[in-house]
Amino acid sequence: MNLTINDVLRLTGGKLLVPATPEVQISGVATLAEARSGEVSFLGNEKYYHDFLATQASLVLVPPGLPQHPEGVALIEVENPSLAFNALVDHFMKSANDFVPGVSPQAWVDQTAKLDPTKVRVSPGAVIEAGAVIGDGSDIGPGCVIGKGAVLGNDCKLHARVVIRERCILGNHVVIQPGAVIGGDGFGFLLNKETGRYETVDQVGIVEIGDNVDIGANTTIDRARFGRTIIGEGCKIDNLVMIAHNVEIGPHTVVVSQSGIAGSTKVGRYVTIAAQVGIAGHLNIGDQAILAARTGVMNDLEGGKAYWGAPAAPFKEASMQYAAIRKLPSAVKELNALKKQAAEIKALIEQAIGQTSQD
Repeated sequence: MNLTINDVLRLTGGKLLVPATPEVQISGVATLAEARSGEVSFLGNEKYYHDFLATQASLVLVPPGLPQHPEGVALIEVENPSLAFNALVDHFMKSANDFVPGVSPQAWVDQTAKLDPTKVRVSPGAVIEAGAVIGDGSDIGPGCVIGKGAVLGNDCKLHARVVIRERCILGNHVVIQPGAVIGGDGFGFLLNKETGRYETVDQVGIVEIGDNVDIGANTTIDRARFGRTIIGEGCKIDNLVMIAHNVEIGPHTVVVSQSGIAGSTKVGRYVTIAAQVGIAGHLNIGDQAILAARTGVMNDLEGGKAYWGAPAAPFKEASMQYAAIRKLPSAVKELNALKKQAAEIKALIEQAIGQTSQD
């Protein structure tokens, strides 16, 4: 569905800086370099300023205080061009993927499951087991499995092959990308000294996910041993993330790809966990902490600070340590030279002492 300039102003809350011709219709979105007539783009990073000056887009969302602009391009000023552009992307995505409710004949839905087939979509190959509850507006993709007694809120979107294990709970507007597993058994084994074998510890808890959570492809969130593994409202979890049993993550926390959080750790609100971070179990990470990429967390961390390194240290301290480590090769070379020089001086002193004693 095409947009007029007034439609774009309404969706973005922006201010028209350079007007367009009245007949301009916006038919899609694109990058500054790839946009063509009829498309809208945005300038969200100064690195792309040259692309902006050469763009063929009909309309560009720009930040305040722009020094110059290309000729013949309409401009709308917004406080955050990237965020405003996302509203337009969302519009065109919804238009391209119209939600058509219904249960596919190739899906299997237990007769005790609770859903309204006129208000949900269940794709071919999906399985919804006994007692599961599916909220209105939810979209279950091909090959998904919803376990016994699981609950999905309204307007959830499960892409292909997502597994929601038994009794787990999802809030409203939860989006889960392909291959993710919610509620798999936690890694619980105890060594029986009498038999010399590891025995499985039953994992009888659940996973509970708040509203407006996004979970990436092939991410795994384990059920609690007892009680709940909790993912707070508004959390954004990337692909290939591992969250263990009984972890609690506060609202609006971000966890980036290939990070792992061990069991029973509590992560606060608005925490940023960058790529490949490893967090040991039974720890507490304070609100608004920032863990830089590849940080290894082995102790509790105070909130409101940035950390880096393994073991994690305040970012400035860790940076100084890293700088010192990079100087080690030259320092070792200098040390070896000093040792050689000291040995030569020692030999001269011993020689001099020997001559003095002979005299």
